[in-house]
Amino acid sequence: MSSLYMVSSALSLREFRRWCAGRGFAIDEGRALHHLLSESFGKSALKPFRLMTAPGGRSATLYAYTQIDESQLRQVAKEAGMPDALAIINPDRVAVKPMPAVWREGRSFAFDVRVRPVRRLLKPLEGWSRTTNKGATMAFRKGAEVDAYIVDALRSFPDGQPAPEAQLSREAVYRAWIINRLGSAGRIESARMVRFQRSKVQRGSVVEGPDVTFHGELTVLDGAAFARTLATGIGRHSSYGYGMLLLRPARR
Repeated sequence: MSSLYMVSSALSLREFRRWCAGRGFAIDEGRALHHLLSESFGKSALKPFRLMTAPGGRSATLYAYTQIDESQLRQVAKEAGMPDALAIINPDRVAVKPMPAVWREGRSFAFDVRVRPVRRLLKPLEGWSRTTNKGATMAFRKGAEVDAYIVDALRSFPDGQPAPEAQLSREAVYRAWIINRLGSAGRIESARMVRFQRSKVQRGSVVEGPDVTFHGELTVLDGAAFARTLATGIGRHSSYGYGMLLLRPARR
């Protein structure tokens, strides 16, 4: 595959949120960043990406992977970037570093990843209401994108919500989802959910779903597959702020 680069850029949250409001993107930060990056460097040039907000919420750092080198990124921005977008993310202040060309199998890393653990249904799914469990049903059509935890709960307990001690662990369901998406690229040695919330995204209509951050450690099993995973991200919505695998030195 092509060379991979990691990009970072500081953002003023005040300026970015003013730009979001003017574009009508206030409800979905990921969609706003998708458009900001596309209007600066070309459609899908920087993905997956992750916005890390500093304490106090006045500034943030945007990280992204790209297969476009530094000189090309700057050239595209200067030739075709939209002025209002470039006022938010200055191409002259974007830092770029090349990622390793080869990932050694057996190498261990700590990781930080924000994901949206959802499943696209291959057939309709019905079950008890997760809010009332009093005969009401919830139904999802074929092709719907559904929280992986809800899918597993409805399939595991089709007749109704079990007693609290028998209920599925949300963290375990999402951990298994990440392991499945990582596939043969690596082995998850440990993973803990450090943040969970339900957030809204705007993809035509507004949809609510899980927004989850995991920290853990992994071991590279297949160097080429691992490189592809970094470049494409883990799971869906990698063009909207999810799935970027950030690496750090392992503790051991």
